Amino acid sequence: MSLTNQMINGRRERDCISITHERKYYRSGGTFVKRSLRPKEWQVSQFKGTIHVPRKGRERILNEAATLQFLKENSTVPVPRLYCCFEDDDAVYLVMEYIEGVSMADLTEDQRATVERELGKHIQQLHALRSSKLGGPSGLVIPPYRAMQKTFRDDWELQPSDEDDYVFCHNDLSQQNVIVDPASLEIKAIIDWEYAGFYPAYFERTFFKRKGPSAAINDETDDSELNTMVREEIKLKLVVFVVYSTVATTSLVSSSPSSSPSSSSISNIPYL
Repeated sequence: MSLTNQMINGRRERDCISITHERKYYRSGGTFVKRSLRPKEWQVSQFKGTIHVPRKGRERILNEAATLQFLKENSTVPVPRLYCCFEDDDAVYLVMEYIEGVSMADLTEDQRATVERELGKHIQQLHALRSSKLGGPSGLVIPPYRAMQKTFRDDWELQPSDEDDYVFCHNDLSQQNVIVDPASLEIKAIIDWEYAGFYPAYFERTFFKRKGPSAAINDETDDSELNTMVREEIKLKLVVFVVYSTVATTSLVSSSPSSSPSSSSISNIPYL
């Protein structure tokens, strides 16, 4: 029998502090655990009556684990300490340090202004990390949630750029994901790195400047068509790649009439 979120939360096991339509969360002392839902735990929407299937549920947790490790090794941006990440019985577990503090959303306007100044420095440090390849440290390409909602396709791939075009982005930088010491106003940790990775700099919107989700609200500019812009970039780079490969193959055939043309140079072109 499929269950609703309300029914499942009424049956939480020990140390489980919350269950959403995509995750289970546990806390035991100084340890925090996030895990994906197993298929048998997928929930029925109370309003639509349909089963919610999490998009890239396991991949996002794997990407967050890889990101926490990457940032510890390559930056001083405050993040929770990663203890381990593993898969068991169709679920991915992320075990990390629990961060004491309050979210940026719980502060006054003046206090948030102080936190914003420190956060700006951390963002600068993130954007100083650059790559020629789109996607996260895990090797997975997981676009921001606001972009994923505009497409049913998950096959985001891109030929590497000739330059380090992509900067490291959090991609879900709302006030809820900035944990602060309420006394000193120092940022204790930036959390929830599931969508993080190397992307065009314009992916990193300053949603932390107001309360609410990491998506456009009210009269804000809706940039959720990011997927369209990136797919156009993919197509453009693939056209150049295919033309180059065709010319190279033609030259090879012309110089060696007895040889068969090789298609290996274009075998990895992603389906668009």
